[in-house]
Amino acid sequence: QVQLVESGGVLVQAGGPPRLSCAASGLTFSNYAMTWFRQAPGQEREFVASLSGNGGTTVYADSVKGRFTISSNNALTTVYLQMDNLKPEETAVYFCAVGWTTSPPRVSRLVRYWGQGTQVTVAS
Repeated sequence: QVQLVESGGVLVQAGGPPRLSCAASGLTFSNYAMTWFRQAPGQEREFVASLSGNGGTTVYADSVKGRFTISSNNALTTVYLQMDNLKPEETAVYFCAVGWTTSPPRVSRLVRYWGQGTQVTVAS
């Protein structure tokens, strides 16, 4: 029923500006916070950014503030993550996720649904 499909993962030079997309179906965006996590090789999955479907509140991890921007399309069916000034250490699989409420899930244990992930590779 619920499906989160990410796209936009690319190989980029450090500092590149890729944008990721997450197409959501089977759920009402306004009832959730659409959220991005990432998992680097050998690392735990970590919170990146979230956009609440109730009011549009955004939350960012400290490590990406000022560089990443989360947004949605007008129909509230797709969430985007614009990533500026990417660093090589941010090479990771990026996951779309939603929790249980319009409050963003800041840790993996609060995530209700996960996307399959999309690879972003940042060249050194």
